[in-house]
Amino acid sequence: MASIAAGACLHLVGAPLPWMIGPLLAFAASNIMHANVQVPRQVRFAGQWIVGAALGLYFSAPVVERLIDLSGWIVLATVLSLGAGLVASQLLIRIGGVDPVTAFFAGTVGGAAEMANQAERYDARVDQVAASQVTRVLLVVLLLPLGFKLSGLHGDDLYHAVSVPLHPQGLLGLLGAGLAMGALAARVGIPNGWLFGPLVLSAALTASGYAPSSVPGWLVNLGQWLIGCSLGARFTPAFFRGSPRFLLGVLVSGGALIALCMATGVLIALLSGIPWTTMVLATAPGGIAEMGLTAKLLQLGVPVVTAFHIIRLAVVVSTVGPGFRLLRHLQRRR
Repeated sequence: MASIAAGACLHLVGAPLPWMIGPLLAFAASNIMHANVQVPRQVRFAGQWIVGAALGLYFSAPVVERLIDLSGWIVLATVLSLGAGLVASQLLIRIGGVDPVTAFFAGTVGGAAEMANQAERYDARVDQVAASQVTRVLLVVLLLPLGFKLSGLHGDDLYHAVSVPLHPQGLLGLLGAGLAMGALAARVGIPNGWLFGPLVLSAALTASGYAPSSVPGWLVNLGQWLIGCSLGARFTPAFFRGSPRFLLGVLVSGGALIALCMATGVLIALLSGIPWTTMVLATAPGGIAEMGLTAKLLQLGVPVVTAFHIIRLAVVVSTVGPGFRLLRHLQRRR
């Protein structure tokens, strides 16, 4: 109930992403007071499933063609983000006292679960990797939407969700098929499968002109709430009992990574002509669902932001292991 009340209060005062940030803060605050509230991971999966189906409605055929034209910029943004992660890793080593292996996976711009899994394979501190990743996402979710809102920045975006009436049967069909796709994607090990599966299905239907229904706002808010609860619950009492040096390192390295990724977004905006506000969200070191929802709220290139994050995550997850081994080999040769 506290998470719902927090979301409602933020909604009344016009705060950005109230149904995500409110529950997030409510759960995190409860755990600061040692409530030790836990949320099953299925809650986050459910939120991703709903949000993925809604975001897919932005991928009309002309939008998909435009994204293909932007593929080179997406690759450049991914490479620069990986470089920014290496800088953040060094800061975490020096300020937070974290070992180099743990710092590498903690600083890499990827999902918390994916990077924690990779870290475990190389005997890194999984708890520190997860804490660093989740804290950075928290900073992004809190600072970017609020900063855009307070500065009055928003888009007059040419990308809009397709205009499809709400058809209850079509919505049920879209969600049911999206649920099956999410389960399949998760089962075969696709990163963020519960978001990726429904999103790809919804985008494919939209691009082919067969979107069965729109997704009502209240359902998207429910997805936000589920994701917010899950993110907030990750801040366990053990995290707050961690060493001050480590916590300081996480905050400094996370802040530096956000700043470097924002600089990357501005640079690519100058080179490509894409609005810089859209590119800041597209290159931000946050999650796909969180940044997609922020772009939707601010009318800032939802499909562009989503595509940049999907490609980056796919590249990072598939290359972070070999990349780490290569860096370790080069260091040993020095």
